[in-house]
Amino acid sequence: MQSELVASRSAEPRDSRESRNGSPQVDTVSLAIIEQLQQDGRRPYAAIGKAVGLSEAAVRQRVQKLLDQGVMQIVAVTDPLTVGFRRQAMVGVTVEGDLDPVAEALTAMSEVEYVVMTAGSFDILAEIVCEDDDHLLDVINKRIRALPGVRSTESFVYLKLKKQTYMWGTR
Repeated sequence: MQSELVASRSAEPRDSRESRNGSPQVDTVSLAIIEQLQQDGRRPYAAIGKAVGLSEAAVRQRVQKLLDQGVMQIVAVTDPLTVGFRRQAMVGVTVEGDLDPVAEALTAMSEVEYVVMTAGSFDILAEIVCEDDDHLLDVINKRIRALPGVRSTESFVYLKLKKQTYMWGTR
């Protein structure tokens, strides 16, 4: 009887494990939950449960665990131009020395929405959302270029947002 109990426990889907690099690995049921939420972030847990074969309570627990682990976020995504921000830009930053302090400083700026360390022409790419051109100039000239280690910047001003989606699925 004891071996049957152990076997049935190990056959149950686990909602996440840690990979070799320490980041959570997500099982197929949790991936299906994520896909449901990518289609509609306000979809009721009961509807998600029906689609993935779990109870509403089980879906609620898994969603909370995914949120707690930083696997996903549930947010309202807007077009910044429609909510009062008139200027967006991607700024390529070339850094001398350690990238981490510059990336951390950029991350702390409220106007910076996205920071990624890259290989290629730039060491860091930062997406900036500002109220207007004067605000963008202030952020780039007085704050980003003033950071220790920043050697140069190149700005790519957005003229029109044509596509913004987070529907790449879970593969």
